Amino acid sequence: MKHYVIIITFLASVVLSGCSLKNPQTADEYRQVVGAGAFLTKVDTYEVDRPMSAVAKAFKKKASKCLDMTITSTVRSSRMNQITITDYKSTVLVGKNRVELHLQQHMRSAINLSNEPPGGSYVIVADATPLKKGKTLMKVYGPSMAWDNVTKAIKGWATGKNMGCPDLTK
Repeated sequence: MKHYVIIITFLASVVLSGCSLKNPQTADEYRQVVGAGAFLTKVDTYEVDRPMSAVAKAFKKKASKCLDMTITSTVRSSRMNQITITDYKSTVLVGKNRVELHLQQHMRSAINLSNEPPGGSYVIVADATPLKKGKTLMKVYGPSMAWDNVTKAIKGWATGKNMGCPDLTK
């Protein structure tokens, strides 16, 4: 399973680059590429019954604790043995009208064919914007495969119903 996640992540980064091998260098560029319907990506949009300030507090509390890590994985087959070291870095930005959660990854042992932004390639960008009556609009930009456990965790943090951490090894 880890092998498939690595392959899908690599392919998604190539596809997201628009075949020009140029990774989005900012969260805004990532939103544009995913929002335009790039292959193997999606945008989830939903409302949560919490004010944006509560979503911001949850993101600040959980993002670095749950998402900032280094994972070493080993893939063995009859044809190859491969060790991959991947660094994950989260960033939470809180503004007056939006809260952002960014997840980036840098695969240290991979050959990078594109210009990677500082902190690594963007994997997921989640935006929370205030609505009326203490509700918040969530937009989560990311891959359509292999990252459901992370997007479910982000939704759990936003709703306050599940404050657990995702398993980034799966």
